Amino acid sequence: MSGVTASNPRQAPRATPPASEHADAAHATGSPGRAPTLWLAVSLSMGSAIALGLARFSYALLLPPMKSDLGWSFAQAGAMNTANALGYLLGALAFPRLSRRWSAAALFVGGCVATALLMAITGVLSDTGALLVQRVATGIASAFIFVSGGVLAARRATSRPRDAGLVLGLYYGGTGWGIVASALLVPASALFALVHRAHDWQMAWFALAVACVALSLIAARAARRIDRQHVIHTGTGDATAAAPRATPMLRYAFALAGYGLFGVGYIGYMTFIIALLRNGGMSEGVVTGFYLLLGVATIVSARIWSKLLDRMRGGQALALLNALLALATLMPAIVAHPVVAFASGVLFGATFLSAVASTTAFVRHNLPPTHWGRGISAFTIVFAFGQIVGPTVIGWVSDGVGLERGLIYSACLLAAGAVLAALQTSLSQTPIR
Repeated sequence: MSGVTASNPRQAPRATPPASEHADAAHATGSPGRAPTLWLAVSLSMGSAIALGLARFSYALLLPPMKSDLGWSFAQAGAMNTANALGYLLGALAFPRLSRRWSAAALFVGGCVATALLMAITGVLSDTGALLVQRVATGIASAFIFVSGGVLAARRATSRPRDAGLVLGLYYGGTGWGIVASALLVPASALFALVHRAHDWQMAWFALAVACVALSLIAARAARRIDRQHVIHTGTGDATAAAPRATPMLRYAFALAGYGLFGVGYIGYMTFIIALLRNGGMSEGVVTGFYLLLGVATIVSARIWSKLLDRMRGGQALALLNALLALATLMPAIVAHPVVAFASGVLFGATFLSAVASTTAFVRHNLPPTHWGRGISAFTIVFAFGQIVGPTVIGWVSDGVGLERGLIYSACLLAAGAVLAALQTSLSQTPIR
């Protein structure tokens, strides 16, 4: 399985006197200090911006015009994100086996390149079946980025134990950069397409593909550097890792179940919130402002929750974040007002990717480094199952009783996920560094 290896090289830092945490981290990984570590995390986070912010969440902005142009129901529109989640599941299932042959950095870079190409292909498609296939393929590539990026971020977090939660938060919070880019690129490209294309939403996919290429250049360099430092430190790569006995997944079943319900609930919000706001009569400017604010809140979320991720070794962090997401999802479903929508967007944006980061923090606290890839893959798989169910089911509910009821359903699932996650205890008394 994928992961960080070799116990012997990790013993030297422990023998170092704890007088200087900076010196300890530098000795352990070759990192010159805190600033380079955080900068690498930010650079690596451009991968999460591609995998989620551009490849997945941009669809919320494109759903209304595509639905109108192609004559879809809400269930059909939701099926596009279900197809993406199916691909994500397939990628997560394949990752442990592929990681025996290729390094995390190689899978990360390959995922970035494939995602950029697939996004460009979307710009020439208008057939519903072809679009479904494209969304499945994009989901597979996105999973390679997200899972391998999570492994690389966990390794980087080990170089600065006191900043571990911040490093993980920065990586996952990078999705916000993709959301911000989508909020700016989709409306701008739609204006250009009115003159040049019959399907005014197709040009947006080309613009998003260009953004994927630009961010890939930054993220790939960071991934290779982290992987290279890992090999220097451990003296081995992913494929030759010596793995101790695996921790049974039943021991963290409550965390997995809570995260699965998070996948169902959060994707309902991210798929249909723009459609809800537009159906409520809110202007294009308000909708764009809402999405920009949500993206900015996602970017700054790393600082907000970093200490929580460092302290909580069980499922408490995920429980709290799921509860806050339930509240954020409920707000616009009950009160249709721009102020409430913006408050919901800020709360949701500042929380939802930290829920993802909390599972990587849980893996890092409770599993040996050689099983980080396996643990992150397990959480990614249940996450993908949730995302497969969410868009289609909530779209079906919305077709029958309205988008507001669909989001209320999402909020209830998030609340149930909070309860399950709260039941998860730590698997060990001390975090694994």
